[in-house]
Amino acid sequence: MIPTIKWDNNCISIIDQRKLPGKKEWLVCRTFQDVITAIREMAIRGAPAIGVAASMGLALGSQTIKTENYETFKRRFLEMARQMKLARPTAANLRWAVEKMIKVVEIMNHNTVEELKEALRKESQIILERDIKINQKIGQNGLQLIPDNATILTHCNAGALATGGYGTALGVIRAAHEAGKDIHVIVDETRPLLQGVRLTAFELIEENIPVTVIVDSAAGYLMRKKTIDLVITGADRIASNGDTANKIGSYQLAVLAKENTIPFYIAAPLSTFDPDLKNGDLIPIEERDPREVTSFNGHLLGPKGVDALNPAFDITPAKYISAIITERGILKPPYKGSISDLFGTDVK
Repeated sequence: MIPTIKWDNNCISIIDQRKLPGKKEWLVCRTFQDVITAIREMAIRGAPAIGVAASMGLALGSQTIKTENYETFKRRFLEMARQMKLARPTAANLRWAVEKMIKVVEIMNHNTVEELKEALRKESQIILERDIKINQKIGQNGLQLIPDNATILTHCNAGALATGGYGTALGVIRAAHEAGKDIHVIVDETRPLLQGVRLTAFELIEENIPVTVIVDSAAGYLMRKKTIDLVITGADRIASNGDTANKIGSYQLAVLAKENTIPFYIAAPLSTFDPDLKNGDLIPIEERDPREVTSFNGHLLGPKGVDALNPAFDITPAKYISAIITERGILKPPYKGSISDLFGTDVK
């Protein structure tokens, strides 16, 4: 597996996913703003991965705060945290990671600023290492849902590249392969940035897992032909009722799967859940540059001047989701109850 992100002395190195699969190139982030730019421009992407990047970026940014006064440090750090939360609005993991880093600052109010800075760096490394372990656990928990000889459809990229390592949806697929199950993966291209054909297919080939790429619009045809046994995707935010935000196109796959009596699974860590949100209608949907739709690699695909809509995510209502695989186990409908039990509290 290709590492997604790592500390490199006093810099952060990120595998530049915009260059894959053609080049395995590291992007070196030397400043807090470099990390924000990398997240916004999708040099690093995938909800868990940008959560890790956010924590590292804040640890990196804290090093530049020149003061010995705790209150001054905290005020400047909270401003960095505010900016980091705005990097991408949909993924819950980014906000979760930022809040974890803020908590470190708040509980160390009697420590020196240098001790604070060191603690923030350690916390970011812990978040990275825990993310990998969590993904491996998700893979093991989801293993029971993958029958032998299964043909699995996945959407976008929810593999090692979208996380600290191993992957969520692809982690379940990877675990099935490692367990010796005979599986075949169908990967849709995932327009407009082609994360499926560029990244997911790349990861599967690296792992010697049989893979076939299709255009996005071929999924329904294959489902109707009974070629596909199950669908599994990752998630960027999950509301308290189980409604799930994921890469644009996920909703239509879930509807098609339901129509064709095919299970549709979500694989995601607890950090992706937002138990304070009543339903998916409250999840903010990122609107990206229309040029991502009308151009690719700088080449215009349509007529000059054509407009485009480019929502990065859509919402899959809970009624279309067969199960949600987490590091704590598999959640089944009704999700409001199972999510409430998971977090040990009443959810909205």
